[in-house]
Amino acid sequence: MQKIDIANTLKATSYPGRGILIGCSEDGKSVVTAYFIMGRSVNSRNRIFAEEGEGIRTQAFDESKLSDPSLIIYAPVRVLGNTTIVTNGDQTDTVYDLMAEGKTFEEALRTREFEPDDPNYTPRISGIINVADGKYDFAMSILKSDDGNPEYCIRNTFAYPGCPAGEARFIHTYMEDANPLPSFEGEPEKVAIAGDIDAFTDTIWNSLNEDNKVSLFVRYIDIETGKYETRIVNKNK
Repeated sequence: MQKIDIANTLKATSYPGRGILIGCSEDGKSVVTAYFIMGRSVNSRNRIFAEEGEGIRTQAFDESKLSDPSLIIYAPVRVLGNTTIVTNGDQTDTVYDLMAEGKTFEEALRTREFEPDDPNYTPRISGIINVADGKYDFAMSILKSDDGNPEYCIRNTFAYPGCPAGEARFIHTYMEDANPLPSFEGEPEKVAIAGDIDAFTDTIWNSLNEDNKVSLFVRYIDIETGKYETRIVNKNK
C-alpha cells in the first residue's frame, strides 16, 4: 500500500466526515491518535469537544440550536486501563463496557451496526490502542452497510502490531462529499505523519475543509511510560 501525506489525504475531499488516525510519532517515542468531526448541517456544526476524565465528550456549543442529539452527542474517547478507545459514536461506551467484562474489541462491536441515518447509513468507525511494558499495538474497525443496503451490515476489523515511526493508519466515514454520502472503502489508509503534537495538530486542523470542520482531538501517548499529552481544537469558541 502506498504511503501518502496526511495533509494531502485530508485536502483530497471537502467532506471525509469523521476520521480516526492511529500510528507512531516521527521520533518513534509516542503512539499518536487523532479524531476529528465535520458537519454540513447546523445541528452537526453546533458542537465542541470537551474533556471528560481521561477522554472527551461532544457537547452542543449553543443549546438553543440543538435539534437532535441522538447521533452527535457522545464520548468519542474513553480510557480503560492501558487501552484507549476512540470511536465516532456511542459505540465507545459499548466497547468500554464489554471489554471491561472481558469481551474483545471485535466481540463488542458485533453487537452494533452502522448509524440509522437513511440514506447515508454512516459507518461506525472505531479504534483501540494498547500500551504496556514499553510496547503497543492497535486495531481499527468499520461497520457499514452493503453499498447503502441497510439489510446487510459489513463488519471489518484490522489489527496492527504497531507501525514504523512517522507512519499511521487513517480511516474516515466517507469517500467524498456527495448525496448520499458514500461509505469508506478498503483497508485503513497508510499515511505519513511528522512533527511534535503541536505541529501535527496544526497540520490536521489546517488541512480540513474550512467550512465543514468542527472539532479535533489529538493525543500523543509515551510508549515507555503510558503518560500522554492532549490537544483539542474547536471551531466554535
